[in-house]
Amino acid sequence: MSKPDFDEIIDRVGTHSQKWDGMEKYYGVSPEDGIAMWVADMDFRPPTCVQRALEDMVAQGIYGYWGGDDEYRAAIQWWMRERHGWEIEPDWIFTTHGLVNGTALCVDAYTDPGDAVVLMTPVYHAFARVIRAAGREVRECPLKLVDGRYEMDLDAWDGLMTGAEKMLVLCSPHNPGGRVWTRAELEATAAFAKRHGLVLVSDEIHHDIVMPGETHIPMANAAPDLPLVMMTATTKTFNIAGTHTGNVIISDPDLRARFATRMSALGISPNSFGIAMATAAYSPEGAAWVDELNAYLDENRRIFDQGVAEIPGLHSMPLEATYLAWVDFSGTGMEPEEYKSRVLKDAKIAVNFGATFGAGGEKFLRFNLATPRARVREAVDRLQAAFSDLQ
Repeated sequence: MSKPDFDEIIDRVGTHSQKWDGMEKYYGVSPEDGIAMWVADMDFRPPTCVQRALEDMVAQGIYGYWGGDDEYRAAIQWWMRERHGWEIEPDWIFTTHGLVNGTALCVDAYTDPGDAVVLMTPVYHAFARVIRAAGREVRECPLKLVDGRYEMDLDAWDGLMTGAEKMLVLCSPHNPGGRVWTRAELEATAAFAKRHGLVLVSDEIHHDIVMPGETHIPMANAAPDLPLVMMTATTKTFNIAGTHTGNVIISDPDLRARFATRMSALGISPNSFGIAMATAAYSPEGAAWVDELNAYLDENRRIFDQGVAEIPGLHSMPLEATYLAWVDFSGTGMEPEEYKSRVLKDAKIAVNFGATFGAGGEKFLRFNLATPRARVREAVDRLQAAFSDLQ
């Protein structure tokens, strides 16, 4: 394995990159002199084992229907056992077109129009989008902000339930807050789901991007007796989101049968390129690359947090997992339009607006730190200049 060069500046402009080619359309920030820190993909090449898998397919030169996925399923089993201490069976695995698609399929399989789906907000914005598009109601359960980090408020959430709720989507680790939920928190979430008769869907797409000293616990290990749906993917971990390949892993026979019915009804089958790339990624070489990645991201986090802390009124939530910094601007006393203008127009950084993540996100912006360190340092310099009157 060659050592990854995360410092390499790769020009993604004009490559159909949503993050770089869409930043001017959505934020008015030109890619010529702006920094894209919004869409959650990385500006890094994947490990060489993934690239070799693609090169082998291209060299063979025939792109027919994919058959025989035993190696792929075995790779997923190996990864979950070796990296997460979670034992799974090959027939528990469904492959979806990414985990937004996986979430939508769960909404379709386990709820009916008019039902409500519980989200702990603020949380990844695509959840609410697909829930509402399916004619279901979003039941927002706001996370509690305690000493600058999020905690669950299950007692308060009990009082928000009306009986219309049929499903709970957990984001673990949490996006955008960067929390690694503790075993006690996961057990309490499982008890909450059981108490209210909710199908628990745990989206764990960020489970490999964990900062040193933190340990992600799969919900399946925290609540082994609870029927639940687990969602994982190689896409965030290895920066191959364009493959739109995710895994929905279901041990419970009833939930598995219901999900299989919807998959069959909608004619969903996997992409051969995604299967090949995922199989190659879930390997010892891929694991070594992830270890290097997390060390690099941890230093990016340190540099960014230190720089943000020097701006009065700004607070970056402690990042335990993901590569997404969640910055609280409420201490500036500014209205959102003012601090957003400073970030977009003065600093020329395209970021996600906190309000899109639901209740509790209104005073935040999300910054993607999975980019070469030189860009992180430049972003810090620009932010400090844009808010220099506060210093």
